[in-house]
Amino acid sequence: MSFFMRASILFFLFCATAHAGQSPTFPLGCGDVLEISVWGDESLARKVLVRPDGKISFPLVGDMQAAGISVEDLRAELETGIGEYIHGAPVTVMLIESRSPKVSVVGKVQKPGVFPMDGPMSVLQALAMAGGMTAYASTASVRVVRTDAAGAQSYLPFDYDHIAGGKSLEQNVLLVPGDIVIVP
Repeated sequence: MSFFMRASILFFLFCATAHAGQSPTFPLGCGDVLEISVWGDESLARKVLVRPDGKISFPLVGDMQAAGISVEDLRAELETGIGEYIHGAPVTVMLIESRSPKVSVVGKVQKPGVFPMDGPMSVLQALAMAGGMTAYASTASVRVVRTDAAGAQSYLPFDYDHIAGGKSLEQNVLLVPGDIVIVP
């Protein structure tokens, strides 16, 4: 692997780590399952699903936005809303199951796996989240597998060598939930 390629991977890893350090909160997403309880009132303890519209429903406050905000922010909003009816009652919100949009990175990368999409994510960002490519990766033959609503799969080419050289930058597409990045 060339010096430039190694330097590029380190740069992207640094950026991904720096970004993660700036925002220690995890934004909730559609499909996430939460457990919400109000201290002192067992009738206000339940599991809720973040609906496809990004909202949850909870007694006393009705529908409220959950997708895109942190567990702590949702807890504070619920506490404020419920506080109008039950003064000073602490609210607990726990993320039980994360089903938010995800992408997969497989093959010759340092840490293959499934990664949450906490916003727009490009192929390079997904590779950085996977720790970068190994020394044995075929960097010019990376593929993105995308499945459409009908179940048909398409393949998007990604030539890291061209991207690293400042060419073919249009290959660094934004990923969509369910995409799989394959590094042979």
